Amino acid sequence: MSNKTESSLPFELKMQTHEGILRNYALQLTQSMDDANDLVQETFLKAMTYSSKFKEGTNLKGWLFTIMRNTFINNYRRITKRSTFMDTQEEQFIIDSAKGFNTFNDGESKFIRRDLEAAIDKLPDDLRITFEMNTLGYKYHEIAEKIGIPIGTVKTRIFVARRKLRTYLTEYEGLFNLTAS
Repeated sequence: MSNKTESSLPFELKMQTHEGILRNYALQLTQSMDDANDLVQETFLKAMTYSSKFKEGTNLKGWLFTIMRNTFINNYRRITKRSTFMDTQEEQFIIDSAKGFNTFNDGESKFIRRDLEAAIDKLPDDLRITFEMNTLGYKYHEIAEKIGIPIGTVKTRIFVARRKLRTYLTEYEGLFNLTAS
């Protein structure tokens, strides 16, 4: 559908043009067709509720994907909190009411890891290489020696890389600390 034709459509119909790709994404996230359908419906409901916050002329598909991803993460967090409770006996144990043992679902960490890797890949090579070496545990002076640059340049590059990553990853603000050295 052309942009001119799409821009003349009501908001609800514009959203529906992305339903197929959203359903595929939802299926990737949930691994269940029923849950995927629910996630698509919840995404559309939130999009309609907050349609006044959407700026005409911006990327509707990207906006819908962000709503879906955030909805999925929030639902996952809600479910894990709901299924865990404290035993009030004298010795306290954390109990998972769904199973009798805890299992780790790394769905949320996969999102974070993928977004973080994508953000790091956006960095210019000089910043990315210096930042990655630092995250691998190299000390400033070791990075300076290996790359052949002054230690002050290493510190500056890491500082700038962290600042750029912070702007790329605003949705995770407070989740992990990009300011520590």
